[in-house]
Formats: sequence, C-alpha cells, structure tokens
Amino acid sequence: MEIMDFLSRKAVTTDLKHTDKQGVIKELVELLINAREIKDKDSLINSLLEREALGSTGIGQGIAIPHAKSSSVKKLVAAFGLSKTGINFDALDGEPVYICFLLVAPPDSAGPHLKALARISRLLKEKRLRSSLRNANNEKEILEIIKKEDQGLDR
Repeated sequence: MEIMDFLSRKAVTTDLKHTDKQGVIKELVELLINAREIKDKDSLINSLLEREALGSTGIGQGIAIPHAKSSSVKKLVAAFGLSKTGINFDALDGEPVYICFLLVAPPDSAGPHLKALARISRLLKEKRLRSSLRNANNEKEILEIIKKEDQGLDR
C-alpha cells in the first residue's frame, strides 16, 4: 500500500488558514467534502475530535496525523495540509505543527487504517522529506514529493 493509493489528489493544500487543531481538522474535512470523498461532514468532524480527546495526534517534529474511523467514508481516504505559520496542535513535543495528514477509514477496516498510519509515519521520519514538503510551493509539488519518496520506501 502506497500513500498515493489513499491520498485524495483533490484534497491537498499548501495554505492551511487555521492555526488551531479544531480549525485545521475542519479545514481538512472541507477539502475531502469538496473532493467528494465523504458523506457526513459533522459526523466525521465529531469522530476526529473524539479521537483527539484521547490524546493528540500531533506526533512531534512538526507533524500531525489526525485520524478516525467513520461511516462517512466507503474506503480509506486522506487529505494533506501544509501550514506556513504553524498550528497549535498540542503536539507531543510541544512544538507547532506544519505538516498535517488527515486519515479516515471505514469502521471495519482496522488493518488498512493501521497500515496507512504506519506508512505515513515512516515516510515523515525523514528530515529531508519534511523540509521538502514545507518548502513546496503548490499542491502539484506536494503530490510529486510524496509519490517519489513513497515509492522509494520499498527499495
């Protein structure tokens, strides 16, 4: 499984407007709505915020991977957002978040959900990659970087 298998190409932005966790989650869900990937916006936002209440998905090093299982999707889907100014995401290291993957899976897909989380985490371990993503100028560049680096993970 590669990230491009579930990342919605129409749900990518290099210009997240919000600077708080709840605002960014809503903004990323809106990208998925506009990409016609999800059915029930409010239900999904509630699921994501409930998951955040269990513990922040801001994993450190400027990264957050908010995720949830929801019946508002039929298949595993992700959105990607980049913040130029930083997001207060209550990250584990206390630092602002700049790179945000939002991942949503159907309720009965625990295996694919965990594999996708692991894949994203593994990809974002590379400091060089995080730097490349943060310096990307547009959505096309983001997609090219992710595709190239993700394919290289299996080599």
